[in-house]
Amino acid sequence: MTDNTPRELEHVVIIGSGPAGWTAAVYAARAQLEPLVFEGAGSRTMIPGGQLMFTTEVENYPGFKEGITGPELMMEMRAQAQRFGTRIVTEDIAEVDFQQYPFVLKSSRGKEVRAEAVILATGANAKWIGLPNEERLAQSGGGVSACAVCDGALPAFRNKVLAVVGGGDSAMEDAIYLTKFAKEVVIIHRRDEFRASRIMAERALADEKIRVEWNKVVTEVLGDDVITGLRLQDTVTGAASELSVDGLFVAIGHQPNTAFLGDQVALKPNGYVEMSVPWRTNTSVPGVFACGDVMDDYYKQAISAAGTGCMAALDAERWLAHGGAEAHVSGKEEVAVR
Repeated sequence: MTDNTPRELEHVVIIGSGPAGWTAAVYAARAQLEPLVFEGAGSRTMIPGGQLMFTTEVENYPGFKEGITGPELMMEMRAQAQRFGTRIVTEDIAEVDFQQYPFVLKSSRGKEVRAEAVILATGANAKWIGLPNEERLAQSGGGVSACAVCDGALPAFRNKVLAVVGGGDSAMEDAIYLTKFAKEVVIIHRRDEFRASRIMAERALADEKIRVEWNKVVTEVLGDDVITGLRLQDTVTGAASELSVDGLFVAIGHQPNTAFLGDQVALKPNGYVEMSVPWRTNTSVPGVFACGDVMDDYYKQAISAAGTGCMAALDAERWLAHGGAEAHVSGKEEVAVR
């Protein structure tokens, strides 16, 4: 049985446990870096394994011709990482200190861990409307999703009436994408004009399969085992109405899980980790790397997250092998990026 107790000094600590985190762990473990993964303690909207833990069928991850459920895929990745000796702690990292070296990480239960290199793979939380039945049906696979590209092509949504909540570019992109499969797509927006760029808004409005419910908010998601409709409220008149739909896609954005970092790492204005070197996973702190949705505000797919997890592990391995740690200790931060 693997001893998951943190050691006096870890070579690599991976924070997060989605496709990026587990892929990084597989590569780091096979490189004999003996990675320690803090997979997270879980919360109401995020559990160890990331957003795929709330996804029923995954049909676009290579290698599974019949598809695989999100939780199954994550459990397989987790087991693969363990097979090579990855150690796992089911806690969050609540605080980091990257000003001193080795780096110091503090867990939600008070553990203090020192590490030569750190890989950030904490992902991003999809923003939900916040309705109880919305969250229940999203977790049970009842026709509610926050990723149209991930789920829109599933048989359950084909030739059906689908709703998209949102008014930005993401909502327009999701609505247009869903027209490939849906009978009709209804965009629900709280205002009388979109926040999206003009070209995206015009493209959506010109599509004959798309119609818009202006000045409306969703107040209730209807349905027991699967979604059957939405209860709406007019933001101008206050009038209530119901809309029959067979699927709901929430497209009001994502929130990267970076709050615990404080000001220790440079972030983009939208809160995602800023990458300091093009086509690398280096952050603003030498020896700290980032992968997956915590640094990707564009693709946000399981396969791209896994790819950057591989990159982060290789970058960490090479940084350590080429004297990164020694340079950090001596104050020489001009370590070659290879």
